[in-house]
Amino acid sequence: MSAGRGFFVKKRFGDRRDATLVRKLDSMHYIMPLMYPNRCDNEAFISETIDLTNAMAYLAQRNAGGPEYKYNAFQLIVTAVLKTITLRPQLNRFYANYNLYQRNEVSAAFTIKKQFKDESDEGLAFIHAKPEDTIDSIHDEIHRQVSYVRYEGKDQSTESMDFLQKLPFKKLIGAVARFMDRRGWMPQSVIATDPFQSSVVLANLGSIKLHAGYHHLTNWGTTSVFVVIGEIKERKLLDENGEERLRTSVDIGLTVDERISDGFYCSRAVRLLRTLLENPALLEKPLSEKVDF
Repeated sequence: MSAGRGFFVKKRFGDRRDATLVRKLDSMHYIMPLMYPNRCDNEAFISETIDLTNAMAYLAQRNAGGPEYKYNAFQLIVTAVLKTITLRPQLNRFYANYNLYQRNEVSAAFTIKKQFKDESDEGLAFIHAKPEDTIDSIHDEIHRQVSYVRYEGKDQSTESMDFLQKLPFKKLIGAVARFMDRRGWMPQSVIATDPFQSSVVLANLGSIKLHAGYHHLTNWGTTSVFVVIGEIKERKLLDENGEERLRTSVDIGLTVDERISDGFYCSRAVRLLRTLLENPALLEKPLSEKVDF
């Protein structure tokens, strides 16, 4: 038995340490990785503008008591994305070595700028979500990881990369690493906080005053979903009556490996994400609790 976070997965022949082989496939999903084996050749980009007016009011309410570490929009978005993937599990799939796999856990990763200075280093944060997680537990875990990276030291994968940087024969090391990565054989110490081994990578470009936009996937690792968050700002949006109103909103760009699911399934996932962010109290419920959308 191999342990996931909060559940157990029985391993069978063909399964990986981090995922289960999807054994029942239609012909299209069987053929696609043979024709288009590289993840970067199968990117579908989706751009959405989401009304955060209710979310900002919710955050103001949660922060009214003066918590030591305030709730913010990034934490809401991370939680909403994790809940979306939990409830739409086909988004938690990936292709590797021509096979389709269902990941054993839901996870999210992002980089942390230690200081907002040109010469400042970056660290890596990796969230291992559990079905019972809520906005509160995700808020606490983000606080823990950000505090550690900024004030205490390097994450595990960065330390491993620093060691590898000192070794000779870098082309050989790269070839061996890619071979092992395709088969899920990379040592856990090297990929423990590697963002491209997660369900989703998030980039909060709004924190550095940039717009959301397209970000490529990578052929390294297993990540099939990339989310770019733009700057939160006021803009005129149409309400349900077709009238323009000034609302607080954010642009979000999603890049998805189109081989893992079909367009209808992904469109419903985006609708769910919008529902969660426009009704943030839903994030107080466990990630696994179903939502009408």
